[in-house]
Amino acid sequence: MGSSDSSRRVRGETVTRERPEAMEGPSKYRIDRVDSIPSPALIVFRDLVRRNIERMIGVARGAGRLRPHCKTHKMAAVAHMELEQGVTRHKCATIAEAEMLAEAGARDILIAYNMVGPNIERIVRYRRRYPGVELAVTADDPGAALALSAATEAAECAVGVMLDVDTGMHRTGREPGPAAEDLYAALCRAPGIRPAGLHAYDGQNHQTDLTERRAAVDRTWNATRALRDRLVARGFPVPRIVAGGTGSFPILAEKEDPALELSPGTVVFHDAGYSAMFPDLPFEPAALLLTRVVSRPSSGRLTVDLGYKAVAGDPPMGRRVSFPELPDAREVLHNEEHLVLESSLGDRFRPGDPLLAIPRHVCPTTALHQSAIVVADGAVVDEWPVTARDRFLHL
Repeated sequence: MGSSDSSRRVRGETVTRERPEAMEGPSKYRIDRVDSIPSPALIVFRDLVRRNIERMIGVARGAGRLRPHCKTHKMAAVAHMELEQGVTRHKCATIAEAEMLAEAGARDILIAYNMVGPNIERIVRYRRRYPGVELAVTADDPGAALALSAATEAAECAVGVMLDVDTGMHRTGREPGPAAEDLYAALCRAPGIRPAGLHAYDGQNHQTDLTERRAAVDRTWNATRALRDRLVARGFPVPRIVAGGTGSFPILAEKEDPALELSPGTVVFHDAGYSAMFPDLPFEPAALLLTRVVSRPSSGRLTVDLGYKAVAGDPPMGRRVSFPELPDAREVLHNEEHLVLESSLGDRFRPGDPLLAIPRHVCPTTALHQSAIVVADGAVVDEWPVTARDRFLHL
């Protein structure tokens, strides 16, 4: 891919072909010598990732307003790209992701997850291992918060705790009322805990119509801001409000509140699901899947090696993946290692032919792969480990 040699070392193996192949399709997804890449494989198009990060910063009106979520990529290399563009605050969901971010150089990290059970002691160990990181977690339960307080006080360290606000998703958090105020007051009094502000994820706001989405986002933001204002009026510090996801952060970016930190996640890779749901967003799918035809059971039907061990199976059957070269492809059967498609263009393909697929839900898709093959200008230029796909790294 960029060299006349038809051999290429991929994942520790040298694969040789008599002639190089080129991946056809849109030029932005060109892969020279695609025959050297085993399938199924996660392919990251480096320049598209960089462009998505630049657009994310532009939409936010500055890198300093961002705290992007790493759950989509789980890769130190992508965290490095964000840091190089001035994104200094980061968000994650697991302790392993927080370790990956710290080792990539991030120094302001929010684990947007409530710490319970053994994870409380892991947080103490994290503080000891990464003393230079400003760490915060979320909480919505007094008992769990007090258990964390006791552990950090005994270890003579401190951790920031953000009140998790339920904006209407009803997954975690406290509704922004009196009980939420009382819990935040308890956080302010607890030793070993620094009150770090409010976390207000509005993942329920998936309205495709921009006017409807704007109205819904404004409702959740206004309720969260009112909670902040009441807490400040009572004398409690609320240094930040971490809010929004991919679909809502452009709307929140229009707000002028200096405490607001925007936390999109999917935008760095984007996917077919958000492209369809949020057509107003200026991002492009940058992480695709290389698959190959392995069988042609009948006319118009082809089977590829893209089972649900290689692409996320949480979207409904029939809506898990899209193919730029097979726009009318219909998913008729999906198993662990096989995906059976029917298409009017199916007879053009034979076993061994490569295809690129855009996952509908890229976040869990990324976690299914140990590493990503990185392509720039059609050439394989690197391989990035998906480090934080694991639950445990060091702690």
